Amino acid sequence: MSDLNALARFLDTDPCDRGCGEAMELLHVYAELLRRGEDAARFHPSVAAHLRTYGPCEGDLEGLLLAIEDGSG
Repeated sequence: MSDLNALARFLDTDPCDRGCGEAMELLHVYAELLRRGEDAARFHPSVAAHLRTYGPCEGDLEGLLLAIEDGSG
């Protein structure tokens, strides 16, 4: 990644985004809210902000949702 791309990502960071640590602590709760059809972003806006901008954590959420769905059938 070029320095310019890194700077652009930094400047685009949502101030609500508290990073991977908080997102990972709440990811199971966030996933369960989504599974129930609730507005998880309303309850956990910092997690939603992080997931919008950081692909690896978004991928973790997708995997967790698949695991929840597979386990509930």
